[in-house]
Amino acid sequence: MTGETTVRTAVRFHGRSAQRETVRALLDGLRAHSGHLVVTGEPGLGRTALLQWAARSFRAGSVLHLGPAADRRAPATAEELLGTLRAAAGEAPLLVCVDDAHLWDAPARAALGRAAEILHTGGRIGLLLSVAGHRAVDPEYARLPVVRLDPLAPSHADALLDDVTDGATAPAVREQLLAEAEGNPALLLALVRRLSPAELRGLRPLPTPLADAGTLAAVAGRALSGPSPDAHDLLLTVSAAVRASDGPDVDTGLVLDALRHLRPESAPAPAADPLPEVLAGAGDRLRFHSPLLRRTVHATAAPDRRRAAHRALADVLEAGGHRLPALLHRSWSLSGRTPVARLADRLAALAADGTVPASPRLRTKAYARAAELTADGAARAERYTAAAEQALLAGRPDRARPLLAAARGCAAPAAVRGRAELARGMAELRDGPVGDAHQSLLLAASLLAADAPADAATATLAAAVAAWAAGDLPACLAALSPGPVGPPGPVGRRQAPARSPDPVRDHRVGMRALLEGRLDRAAPSLEQVVERGRTDDRPEALLRSASAALLLGKVDAARRAGARALAAARQLGSDALVPQALEYLAYAELRAGRHSQARVHAEDGLRTALSAGQRNTAAHHRAVLALAASIEEEPQAVARHVEAALATARRHGLAQAATLAEWAAARADLGRGRPHDAADRLGLLVLPGPGRGHFAVWRLAVPCFVEAAVLAGRPEDTHEVLTDFAGWAAFGADPQAAAQLARCHALLAPQDRADDLYLRALARHDEAGGDFERARTALLYGKWLRRRRRPREARGRLGTALAGFDRCGAGVWAAQARAELRALGAAPQARGAGTLTRLTPQQLRIARHVAEGATNREVALTLAVSTRTVDYHLRKVFAALGVRSRLELARMVEQAEQDQGAGRSEKTGAQP
Repeated sequence: MTGETTVRTAVRFHGRSAQRETVRALLDGLRAHSGHLVVTGEPGLGRTALLQWAARSFRAGSVLHLGPAADRRAPATAEELLGTLRAAAGEAPLLVCVDDAHLWDAPARAALGRAAEILHTGGRIGLLLSVAGHRAVDPEYARLPVVRLDPLAPSHADALLDDVTDGATAPAVREQLLAEAEGNPALLLALVRRLSPAELRGLRPLPTPLADAGTLAAVAGRALSGPSPDAHDLLLTVSAAVRASDGPDVDTGLVLDALRHLRPESAPAPAADPLPEVLAGAGDRLRFHSPLLRRTVHATAAPDRRRAAHRALADVLEAGGHRLPALLHRSWSLSGRTPVARLADRLAALAADGTVPASPRLRTKAYARAAELTADGAARAERYTAAAEQALLAGRPDRARPLLAAARGCAAPAAVRGRAELARGMAELRDGPVGDAHQSLLLAASLLAADAPADAATATLAAAVAAWAAGDLPACLAALSPGPVGPPGPVGRRQAPARSPDPVRDHRVGMRALLEGRLDRAAPSLEQVVERGRTDDRPEALLRSASAALLLGKVDAARRAGARALAAARQLGSDALVPQALEYLAYAELRAGRHSQARVHAEDGLRTALSAGQRNTAAHHRAVLALAASIEEEPQAVARHVEAALATARRHGLAQAATLAEWAAARADLGRGRPHDAADRLGLLVLPGPGRGHFAVWRLAVPCFVEAAVLAGRPEDTHEVLTDFAGWAAFGADPQAAAQLARCHALLAPQDRADDLYLRALARHDEAGGDFERARTALLYGKWLRRRRRPREARGRLGTALAGFDRCGAGVWAAQARAELRALGAAPQARGAGTLTRLTPQQLRIARHVAEGATNREVALTLAVSTRTVDYHLRKVFAALGVRSRLELARMVEQAEQDQGAGRSEKTGAQP
């Protein structure tokens, strides 16, 4: 113990909003009926804290706490237990909290589980159980609905750290604490408690290891009490093997072979059956239910036994020809942390060898271990930097930052410091303030210019990307200016044919020319980048190709390059590049007007970005999801994604993501018939002034602004921006812009010119493609025709618009088209009419209950089925009807019921 920091109680409950919402639904429902819920998670994630929060929050009745010791006094049967609870409740609702229900004996668990299942037979009793997540769920509780506590996201762990330390933690110390805690709040608090105030502030070196055996045992040790010697050897060997594995599981055969080496020859053959409860087996793989318990087993083992386990694993792996993991285990079998130059050199050489099969995660571990064993400061810094680079490729910026901090503490030449700054800048670009990323990347370029000009060019281009994300046009142009990597050549002259191909230089030259408005200069360079992507299989090169294609407005080429980049990144295990590839794919689909496909890519991209710790990339995906949802009947989804995107964008200076999110909110207003609100929002984005949106994005919102302003009676606001948009359309980088410009002119034109302009816009749409934008033009034309008393022509245009909106899933705009058709006396077929006949009787019952506002749990109680059954059938319902939300399902069911009622009225002659 090096000194202790007093940790004050956290003021807020961090990162558990979804879980609290689920528990809150249980509590609110107790006013009308009974309910039950199981909370599970590994040690330290806050199961007890969530139950305590529920007890404090429940105001409708009394709260009863049952602990593990209560099982001795518990009634023998579920009926007796339920009777006891009903007697305790009386006429009022009762919340029963059972913490650590897995510790009850088998008969008590059976009674408790059965009582939960029959609660609905009477009374208003809520049963809230918590069970350990480091073991399989007991069969008595397996049929109950579960809310799972996962590790905190980096942003929530960061906020918790600030909450308990008042923000007094030094940045380098913060990075190490967050990396060591791995999102476990109890472990994070224990680590903070272990440090002295001087260590927290970075004034004294941190203890090594930071999460030592005592700290881990204090958090998770109770879950590991009492394994037999054989079981302990099995647990230790699995935990040791995972350290040099690409994932959380390991080969069962490797573990058993290592156990044979670990035990005396006279000992019986090792077996993995039955497994200790903290392990799980799947096929020929073994893993811990809880990563924290795996770390605790390894840290708390006797040092000699731990080294012996690594030695046994090294022997088995060497015999199988697995050189890199074998050498890693060999290094961990050494006593102490004394530098071993020869072993460190071999580890670093194997990690750098591209012919050695290994993922970025495994190479990270190898480089980091080599650095620990290296005495020379410059070599140690280079190896820590290489480990950080691999950690970024693996999608683990939380691991990269402490490695970069370790590299910074070593004396190193300019080239190594430049690589470290490049890695730091790339980490910030994906998950930090992009202004800081811009500065780090510029510094990296200057440090790398002399010894590594290619890396310097990469850093400079990345600095321009950071400035682009921030919406800083001068900084972006400055970064793209001719620099140490060589000038692009005189303006107006083609590059000399003898010059060797340089996609980074071409991208840089083309990007700058595009921003300067010189498409004739930009196109040749960017087209070369796009073309090289056709024959290059590296994900980085393919991402450059997709980016260049998007800049040129070649959305099909961007889609092809993005899809290939995605496949290549996944095949190589480069988890950091997967969210970026999905981002380019989502943008390409969005630019092409394929909102459903954009949504699919953005949903996948959001999940992978959050998993890789890339909050900035996640904000871009949320902005795309908001734009996709803005054409559908999901205002709540739009608001949710906009709020989340703007929260990150404002903290990290993401002007591009902020502009897209604000545009999505305004387009949702416009689609729902609120042009004044839309015009107000969009005016801030597109009109000249300090608050104008991102320099490369605001023009995309101009057509929406013109439409909103005209409908709001403010056409005079549009003239200046429309002139600018005309220049953008002539530029040719946006395939939809020419048609949108003609539509804007039609909206503003006098009656004798509008007809021709609408027809011209539709013709341009036919050339560019894209159902949504064409349908919008047809809708506006149809409205104009109806108001000019040309009903036959209006009906045709509105029918075309409705078909286009239905085809691309633009439900909120389709509603506008239907309303216009009804105003003409037409009776458009509602999208939901007749479709309920596709459902089975059970699916139809579930759909109707959900349409009435019931939750899955409430539907399960009503129909006497499990929530899992409801989930399964509801997915089938969504697929059969082609809907994406409960709101859309409710509207479809309501419309179908109305249509059936109208049909019955017509047959019987009944009057409404």
